Amino acid sequence: MTNSESGMPLVLMYHSVDRYRTDPYQITVRPDRFDQQMCWLWQHGLRGVSMRQLLAAHRQGVAAGLGGLTFDDGYADFLEHVPRTLSWYGFTGTVFAIAGRLGGTNEWDADGPRKKLMNAKELQTIVTLGIEVGSHGMRHTRLPAAGNTEILTEITRSRTILESIIEAPVTGFCYPYGAVDGQTITAVRNAGYDYACAVAHSELDGRFAIPRTYVGDRDRNLRLTAKVLRHELATRGARLELGGPG
Repeated sequence: MTNSESGMPLVLMYHSVDRYRTDPYQITVRPDRFDQQMCWLWQHGLRGVSMRQLLAAHRQGVAAGLGGLTFDDGYADFLEHVPRTLSWYGFTGTVFAIAGRLGGTNEWDADGPRKKLMNAKELQTIVTLGIEVGSHGMRHTRLPAAGNTEILTEITRSRTILESIIEAPVTGFCYPYGAVDGQTITAVRNAGYDYACAVAHSELDGRFAIPRTYVGDRDRNLRLTAKVLRHELATRGARLELGGPG
């Protein structure tokens, strides 16, 4: 099982990796399950990489066997559970952080347990571990429902804040809730990002709306196999338009 060099890349979408009692939004994967999932990737000839690495490999025509690993929201449990496992397999990944909520909690999940988000120092730490940091906006706002001024702030101000913290370029954006339309894609492209991640497959699939495959705590070998095959079927014939920012 290998990822295509020319088609839409396989990108796995995670959120929190931690032990839990309740998880109504199904955003948490237990550490032992995460370890098993990374082992499954390795056993099937797939190496997990950051979005920046994945897209660079596509541009060079050497993306076969690579899959993107993304972690939305920037939960503090990432540092405790994820880097050790990624390092063991030689993997990396991308964390999409919410610039206006660093050190806070996931207040947008009204009915879920409060989860702590990474602060500025913790973001700096994961960068030293080879993890890419991308923007998930300022406040986890559903952008298609926002006004033009708010959309601009969410997209541009968040990047400015994150770049000042990690002292490195932030080239990727991730749409909160996976909510995306033509207007937001145009805004992200015009802001100079190199790529953006969505969630579901749609007619907008492309470098500024890269679909991702959700991975949850129930996903073991057979379910992972089915999800990868479903991604391949859903994106059959699709191609990732490559090029520079903008």
